[in-house]
Amino acid sequence: MGRRLNRLASETSPYLLQHADNPVDWYPWSEEALRRAREEDKPIFLSIGYSACHWCHVMEHECFEDEEVARIMNEHYINIKVDREERPDIDDVYQRVCQLVTGTGGWPLSVFLTPDLKPFYVGTYFPKEDRYGLPGFPRLLTYLAELYRNDRERVKRQVEMIMNGLSMLEVRPRATESLDGTLLDEAAVHLLDDADMVNGGFGGAPKFPNAMNLMFLLRYHRMKGMSRFLNFVLFTLNRMADGGIHDQIGGGFHRYSVDARWMVPHFEKMLYDNAMLALLYAEAYQVSRDERYMGVMKGILDYVLREMVSSENGFCSSQDADSEGEEGRYYTWSKDEVRRLIGSDEYTDILCAYYGISEQGNFEGRNVLHVSMSIDALASRFNKSVDEVKSILERCRALLFNAREARVKPGRDEKVILAWNGLMISAMVKGYRVSDDSRYLDAALNAVDMVEARMVDGSRLKRIYKDGIAKVDAYLDDYASYMNALLDLFEVRPRRMYLDRAAAYADHMLKHFWDDDSNDLYYTSDEHEQLIVRSKSPYDLSTPSGNSMTVLALIRLYHYTHKQEYISAAESIMKAHAVHAAENPYAYGNMLNALYLYLRRPVEVTMITSTTDDLMSAKHLWREFMPECMAVIASREELDGLEGVPFFSGRVPSDGGFTAYVCKGFRCSLPLHSIEEVRRHILEEAQV
Repeated sequence: MGRRLNRLASETSPYLLQHADNPVDWYPWSEEALRRAREEDKPIFLSIGYSACHWCHVMEHECFEDEEVARIMNEHYINIKVDREERPDIDDVYQRVCQLVTGTGGWPLSVFLTPDLKPFYVGTYFPKEDRYGLPGFPRLLTYLAELYRNDRERVKRQVEMIMNGLSMLEVRPRATESLDGTLLDEAAVHLLDDADMVNGGFGGAPKFPNAMNLMFLLRYHRMKGMSRFLNFVLFTLNRMADGGIHDQIGGGFHRYSVDARWMVPHFEKMLYDNAMLALLYAEAYQVSRDERYMGVMKGILDYVLREMVSSENGFCSSQDADSEGEEGRYYTWSKDEVRRLIGSDEYTDILCAYYGISEQGNFEGRNVLHVSMSIDALASRFNKSVDEVKSILERCRALLFNAREARVKPGRDEKVILAWNGLMISAMVKGYRVSDDSRYLDAALNAVDMVEARMVDGSRLKRIYKDGIAKVDAYLDDYASYMNALLDLFEVRPRRMYLDRAAAYADHMLKHFWDDDSNDLYYTSDEHEQLIVRSKSPYDLSTPSGNSMTVLALIRLYHYTHKQEYISAAESIMKAHAVHAAENPYAYGNMLNALYLYLRRPVEVTMITSTTDDLMSAKHLWREFMPECMAVIASREELDGLEGVPFFSGRVPSDGGFTAYVCKGFRCSLPLHSIEEVRRHILEEAQV
């Protein structure tokens, strides 16, 4: 007989539903819960996590499924469970509290609040019994309940100390009137100073990919031509692609590496990581023309198409780290398993040598696959040709993939999150541009159709869609990422609707998110529920900051529409944060990418095609790394539907054949009739 379900059973979030049969009297974040806390004068226990979080599962099993722990929680607290992916505004506020008080953050986030939502104690994971230097959760619950009941003055002092500290943590813009290339110079030097020249990437363990910073270094190399910046990026991408953070069998990347060498990952897979890394590897291919990077990009996007597309064509949020109750179980192998699957001793030896598979393993007795030697070295070791070795590895990988498909898969969080979908739509468009694989374009088109049909209310957007329900008003990053996705799609399918929708969302955002005091944007709109502080996150976290993504979208919209308010707002945001970005580039990689686009001044490229041959010729330009270009391919029929769009004013096709225009700074070339002429004019304009 199953347990009685609590209030979370009526939610759509997979994370909340995971706790629906806990004996804890959980509430979702709601006015009902907050009102009850006020009326009964009880403290609130706020627990924040997400469905793919390993330690969230551990704390649930140890504490929230325990009847005695639940009894203490239900007697003394109003217990609220929040999915941080649904309510990042709540998570942002209390993560800052956790950083302030403990020096660290993360999930599960455990916060004890007064009924007016002010924190008086905070931590992350707590075990049931005292261990790891942490108090046991039941003991902590009892102590804090007694403190709240018997010593309100002490609670009040703790609240005041935290709230004062929280106000001091606010990132205050250091506005500059000058936006120039020295800001990019300073940032690039700082980034390379922090680079790990042994393993690639930045910093030590745990190690995150930090795609935005690497993309900036690619742009800086294009601007300055200094090889050390490009070499470091490609070195990092090679190390990541070889590492266990990269799923060597199924494609895609795990969240991060627990070590500094990219060897052993934390096994959850997040949509946003894979979107940003697909974009990064696509750009590395454009710069280097190394087919390996194309292969990694396609592996990511193929993984997403295979595993992460919802029944209504949105992109799902994540896959768990755990399956069958074990972290990494789905992704790891014993040597005996590999030997049985492959059969041939020689083939087994080749595969094990290549992927570092050993009897003892490298993760809890099992093996995380990683590339441990080059193909050339492998061929030499086994006295075979490179092509023979590649063929053997491909056959063995197929055997492992098919066997893995038969395993119990990690749980999938099927929430469609708008910001993350925006990033993946952009990645799919980029994948189409560099590979000409129409599957990626189809996926992007289908996802936009789904968003417009299910997650739009006039010019307002919703953040979450699941089980037929769209909910939670969209945040800044939702608007900004989706606007950029629409503009990316517009460049390859120039339909007026995509441009008009992006402009409508921009107008709504500038009206409802703008901060007149600091000339940038809040994370929440003025119509959103008010928390103890109104969030504003100008720096990148695991995803690009909303302010930086907005700048990118506004610069592009300005060039399409010539509306002055777009470029004025973009300039204000950059001036508010450029100094911080130059001094602390690690946290502002995407703002630096936006500043690069602004300072280089976009080159506007319109290619008008009449035949299939024209189209194929124009597409070659998309395979080149030109991050300052806005390159639109339009058929003559599509161009007819864009009448009145300033970007296309005066760009008329010649009689018959391919016609193109390259424009910059309100001056345009004469009509061009070959892709070679277009390329030459772009290179000339890029130097100006």
